[in-house]
Amino acid sequence: METQIKEGVVALLAAIKAGDGPAVATTMARLDDLAAQGRDTLHPQLAHFLERRSYAKALMFLGGETDIPVGACGGRAEKPRGN
Repeated sequence: METQIKEGVVALLAAIKAGDGPAVATTMARLDDLAAQGRDTLHPQLAHFLERRSYAKALMFLGGETDIPVGACGGRAEKPRGN
């Protein structure tokens, strides 16, 4: 399933770059379906990226990268509050 997801993310990013709206919509729907099917078997981090539509991060994860930047959805230390 990860191979299908990776192919889908690559296709999606290419469709976005090409400005192909129908292909973007179709590919995003396919990725949503794959994420739903694999919800219980996918690595939790990959499932999170797909759920949040962080496709660039999903592609980094699938490529074996370990230095994936932390996003706004969590993981960053809270800023200290002012006095």
